[in-house]
Amino acid sequence: MSIIFKDAPLTIAVVEAIQTGNVPTLKRLLDENTSLATARIIGNENDDKCMSGMSRTLLHVATDWPGHFPNGAATVAALIDAGAEVNARFTGPHTETPLHWAASSDDIEVLDALLDAGADIEAPGAVIAGGTPLDDAVAFGQWQAARRLVERGAQIALWHAAALGLMNAMEAHFAGASLSERYPWGAGSTSPLDAVTIAFWCACHGGQRPPAEYLLKRGADLNWISVWDGMTPLDTAQRSEAADLVQWLRSQGAKPAIELG
Repeated sequence: MSIIFKDAPLTIAVVEAIQTGNVPTLKRLLDENTSLATARIIGNENDDKCMSGMSRTLLHVATDWPGHFPNGAATVAALIDAGAEVNARFTGPHTETPLHWAASSDDIEVLDALLDAGADIEAPGAVIAGGTPLDDAVAFGQWQAARRLVERGAQIALWHAAALGLMNAMEAHFAGASLSERYPWGAGSTSPLDAVTIAFWCACHGGQRPPAEYLLKRGADLNWISVWDGMTPLDTAQRSEAADLVQWLRSQGAKPAIELG
């Protein structure tokens, strides 16, 4: 494994090729520099980050926010053909793979390319409580990516199903076909009722009224304040601009966190 500084001419050239979708130039650079595909990019030589242990790969560059770079799938293919590790991890405060980053950018083209190349759909390490790419997609409201991950076989928890409006999965769960017990964003859970409340909050985050109604009837706390952003279900529904859901929540007595002290 080689190390390259982010401000080195070669690094600047290859990052530009990736982000502009210039696949011929990318392939030429990879051919001329045989260790480039597996290189780790670190901070500038005199940058504090250089000493912090943070690094990423060229596949992370290809999936970096905001994603959707031109010729994304072809770029991913070129990097992997040259030896890039599809499940390589960021090093630093989290250990996200390129698939985590594609999910967080709602980049379906690149997400599919990574999965087709063998990316681990259940890889842990997300910035969101160390979870999976699906956890990132749902937490950041990247709904196309979240649905594609489910289509591609990602394991879902009750809160995922609620946020995505997957009523059949929710009903099956309560009929005994349990979903994953993984909980979002470090929330934890001490009882089934906690899981219902968390899922209710996530339904509101996803703008999903039918799941919200279903979960409120099952005992969800209407005015629970989330541990990760201090928002109530009403707050997060408003943030998601789900007008019909907001109106219904208010009719049920939902309040914003500011009124709950």
